[in-house]
Amino acid sequence: MASFEPAKGAFTTSLASLVCALGVIAHGNAFAQSQQPQPATPQGQVFEEEIVPQRYANNPNVDAFINDMVARYDFDPTALHELFGRVSYSATAAKLVLPSPTPQAKNWRAYQARFIEPVRINAGVNFWRANQATLKRASEQFGVPPEIIVGIIGVETIYGRYMGNFRALDALTTLTFYYPDTPNRAQRMATFRKNLEDLLVWTRDSQIDPTTVLGSYTGAIGIPQFLPSSIVQYAVDYDGNSRIDLHASPADAIGSVANYLKQNGWEPGRPVVWRIAGDEGSQGIAQAADGSPEPKWSLAQLTKAGMLLNEPGLNLAAEAPTPLTVVDLPTPGRATEYTLGLKNFYVLTRYNRSFFYALAVYQLGQAVKARMLAGDTDANAQ
Repeated sequence: MASFEPAKGAFTTSLASLVCALGVIAHGNAFAQSQQPQPATPQGQVFEEEIVPQRYANNPNVDAFINDMVARYDFDPTALHELFGRVSYSATAAKLVLPSPTPQAKNWRAYQARFIEPVRINAGVNFWRANQATLKRASEQFGVPPEIIVGIIGVETIYGRYMGNFRALDALTTLTFYYPDTPNRAQRMATFRKNLEDLLVWTRDSQIDPTTVLGSYTGAIGIPQFLPSSIVQYAVDYDGNSRIDLHASPADAIGSVANYLKQNGWEPGRPVVWRIAGDEGSQGIAQAADGSPEPKWSLAQLTKAGMLLNEPGLNLAAEAPTPLTVVDLPTPGRATEYTLGLKNFYVLTRYNRSFFYALAVYQLGQAVKARMLAGDTDANAQ
């Protein structure tokens, strides 16, 4: 995990110097969002699965993978060869991981409207009501507010409505051995190979037939859309039935999301974002600093340069060392919006490396919480 220590030494440069320094960082930022962030499972689209059977039987690369699984995890080689003989190549998964041939400009307002809307908010209220005791227990145990857990599950699958119908084994095997020819191909294949390994280990140890596990076209599974590597590392049995079921158990999903965030550094009781004032000087500093996900600029640095915050009651002196990231939210035809992300915002980007995603999770959770606090009685209207 990246360090969150503020920059060392006193900050004495002028506003112009800070803006210049921040701009250099932004232009070189590898995290720059090159395309519109997408939800974990495509929604509003229908893909008819295309499969090519028997591609992995007597395949030298698959044979080498099987040998490695036997050596490192003590798998039965005969059983694995038989299993991969039944795995199908998924042309659909291979197509869906390709970048769009006509990428659209990033559009925060359109993205926001897709996730902060009545159907998802109503479903969130119903989910919170149905699982109120479990959300309270998870919040107390892991330090993550219920609205953040509700926000993640709502953005990911609308509380289990859209979990994906790809066989995870087909998707992960395809993307391990036949990832499309893209600039990041080797890195992505390595990631999917690790998740394929963990899928096989997890299903074997849990006595689950791996061919029955369904998920997204990238192998993300269940209500919270955990990849197998996240299941192995973070998933918990939270309903006490001695098994982890992220498809059918809201309790397991709630506990697993909370544990994921805690293990990735969630700070209990701390904010997620602070609002930047709308004056020209504050917006100018934000514009120069956008793009980098890691909190690296202290509040003292930004306020000394002239940035003002729209956070009544905030103790600037006490918060001066707090490391922050400037979150840019572009919309075509509008001035780019900005906000300040604290460490908890950065933790949300560990779930999905997108500013849009992290802020949508936060805002959806806040919208559902507001309805809960108001004693909403209309959640079943949609």
